[in-house]
Amino acid sequence: MLWFLLIGLISGWLAGMISRGGGFGIWGNLITGVVGSFIGGYLFSFMGISAYGTIGSIISSTVGAIILLWVIRMFHVAAPAHKKD
Repeated sequence: MLWFLLIGLISGWLAGMISRGGGFGIWGNLITGVVGSFIGGYLFSFMGISAYGTIGSIISSTVGAIILLWVIRMFHVAAPAHKKD
């Protein structure tokens, strides 16, 4: 369980660095990485790709986390900038 959380933390941080240029803080990285690991594991198995070992887990989790962030950005509506008069 602790190893799973550590891999989630690393992959969430990597996904944040790749997709937006910075991490999300410890809790944001952890949540992003753990959810990304489920997405990445499902997608890799769906495509017939096997990820073995720690590096394979980090890669599949990071890919899943990047996809998660991409989907969130697709549905996230940015607030308009406030105009000062």
